[in-house]
Amino acid sequence: MDELATKMLLADRGKLATALVGVVFAVVLVNVQGGLFIGLISKASLLVDQGGAEIWVGHRKMNNVDFPHDIPRRWVHRIRSIPGVQQAEPYLVGHSVMTLPSGGFEQVLVVGSDSRSLLGAAGQVAVGDPRSIREPDAVFLDVGDLDKVENPQVGELREIGRRRARVVGYTEGVLGFLVTPYVFTTIDRAAEYLRKPTDQASYFLVALSPTADTGKVQQEIKARLPDAEVMTCDQYAWVSVDYWLRRTGIGVSFGAATGLGLIVGLIVVAQTLYASVLDRVHEYATLKAIGATEPQLRAVVFSQAMLLALAGSAAGLLAVAVVQTLCSTPRAPITVPWWISITSCVLVTLICLLASLAPYFKLRRVDPAIVLQ
Repeated sequence: MDELATKMLLADRGKLATALVGVVFAVVLVNVQGGLFIGLISKASLLVDQGGAEIWVGHRKMNNVDFPHDIPRRWVHRIRSIPGVQQAEPYLVGHSVMTLPSGGFEQVLVVGSDSRSLLGAAGQVAVGDPRSIREPDAVFLDVGDLDKVENPQVGELREIGRRRARVVGYTEGVLGFLVTPYVFTTIDRAAEYLRKPTDQASYFLVALSPTADTGKVQQEIKARLPDAEVMTCDQYAWVSVDYWLRRTGIGVSFGAATGLGLIVGLIVVAQTLYASVLDRVHEYATLKAIGATEPQLRAVVFSQAMLLALAGSAAGLLAVAVVQTLCSTPRAPITVPWWISITSCVLVTLICLLASLAPYFKLRRVDPAIVLQ
């Protein structure tokens, strides 16, 4: 029956191509929409992911890494004395304004890390030495945000919070969920840009020794700092992502577009298989007349659906790879994990099988007697 199903599909290549386009479209839409969604929402936890700390300590009810609330910097001493803590450093994050040479201004998100350890400092440095952040007035900007601050060259000066800032290098791909550019510097300089007292911090970043038990250290920090929130890196990354998911409805928007693509694929495949059955009513009637059973006829239709799903999924994944290569950028990354590709193929296969039900029910009503007419 598989050979018969294949021959019937190939007999009308125009309709076969139409059905394949529908399946490919569904696979591409699910993967690209899913990849765009994951690439975009992963920016919400960018500072946490690239910070290099196992545990983040902040103000109670902290819910977004880009919107912290100050805590006393002296609390860090209670963390450093806990067994298993290799390093604990204050970290400062806050919004300020950069004055531009043209007289304009740009909101920036200042990120200050400890100048000695550089824990939480800018990663993915493309131009410059990361250690040059210790130089007077030094800041790092991201290549993708340079146009927003009038393309400063290395060594060029800007003003942040009415304080002088000198660009000493660029990062690449460190673009946050907000449109606000990140400015990486030391914590003391960040305090000047943000006009905050030097006894305040936004977070404490905690790095653990290799043999430390993360859960036990987390519990111990909670016991010593009952007024603080203590989360592992993964927990705070998810909290930051969840903040935007719940408050913007971005997941619903992307999900609706993906669902629309699946529905279109379902309709195209169902219409193609249904038309194929209508075109070959006499052939199916002949099969019935010579003794083909209903399960055998059902196998023909389901085999056609499976063939469309397999061929369309393969072509669709190839198209996704091309789109990802040509269109993914740091500003709009298309991140397609393997599980999205697998899920899309499973979904498309289920849709193709579901779409085959309509032609199958039509096939059941075909009367073998029409062969004699």
